Amino acid sequence: MTRSNFTYDELWQLYSNEMPDFIRQLSETPPMQRLKKIGMNCGCEYVALHRDDMCRRYTRFEHSVGVALIVWHFTEDVKQAIAGLFHDISTPAFAHVVDFLNGDHLTQESTESRTAEMIDNSPEIQAILSGLALTTADVSDYHLYPIADNASPQLSADRLEYTFGNFIQYGVCGIEDITRFYRALSAGTNEQGQPEIIFSDRTIAEEFALRSMKCSYVYISDSDRFTMQYLAEVLKTAIGSKALTIDDLYTTEERVIRKLQKNRINDNMWYTYTKIKAVRRTSQPATDTFCVKVNAKRRYLDPFVKNVGRVTRFSGDYRAEVKEFLGVSFDEWLSEPRDF
Repeated sequence: MTRSNFTYDELWQLYSNEMPDFIRQLSETPPMQRLKKIGMNCGCEYVALHRDDMCRRYTRFEHSVGVALIVWHFTEDVKQAIAGLFHDISTPAFAHVVDFLNGDHLTQESTESRTAEMIDNSPEIQAILSGLALTTADVSDYHLYPIADNASPQLSADRLEYTFGNFIQYGVCGIEDITRFYRALSAGTNEQGQPEIIFSDRTIAEEFALRSMKCSYVYISDSDRFTMQYLAEVLKTAIGSKALTIDDLYTTEERVIRKLQKNRINDNMWYTYTKIKAVRRTSQPATDTFCVKVNAKRRYLDPFVKNVGRVTRFSGDYRAEVKEFLGVSFDEWLSEPRDF
């Protein structure tokens, strides 16, 4: 399979043999439909530097439905599946760029406070929840349900789905390998006695972990860190000039871009952002262009294997990979090349 002919339905069909009516109905509500216009790649897909590395636009809607289907597959629990579906409902335009804007990009939790509010304020969602005898409190915090979310580097439905989505996005592997990985997983109990999505086969678990590290390096790459910080500065300038409001960020990326383009200064900054073709790394700050030091959230996976333990426990190769990954330095300055 080539990346160009991939359709997201293939992953959804893998995640669950059925699309339960409650997931379908809730996914059709306006707050969920908004996520079709919010990308998973945090604005990087608009930058010349990144466009050739991505096979297609991967949206928060696709991811959220995928998480709900994975949770449903492993738990058959309506409440947990809905919490998985809603976990990104409050994601703003350009997603974690707004965490950079808020100075929270190392924990990436600054935008979650609106989740309950968005669920509460949707009459369509409330009508469906009422029919299921559920409340906003039942489904507004997916952190309550370990299969949906747990502490890194454990494996949860959220981390599993975006890892599979990015395997496709970055060409790490195709649907055949993803299918093999998924079918080796089950809902189990980890070394702490807590529910977790776990592997049954150590060889498959190690292969999955090693491949997942390719995505982990993308997330902390100079290009991702620099462009996300750059876009945060674009948004900060626009908000400072009152061309944008914080509430605008909770609409769609299309609308935010249109508002940026209505103001000459903001339009020039947005245009320059989209044309970035390279990132320069230097030991001293550049004085001729936008230049920053940017730290990063180090996201990686260490799956649990039934009756064996974490991959880092039995795989020397993966232990070495994790050690090298955790040792990556973010101490140099990043900027655009002078000839840009």
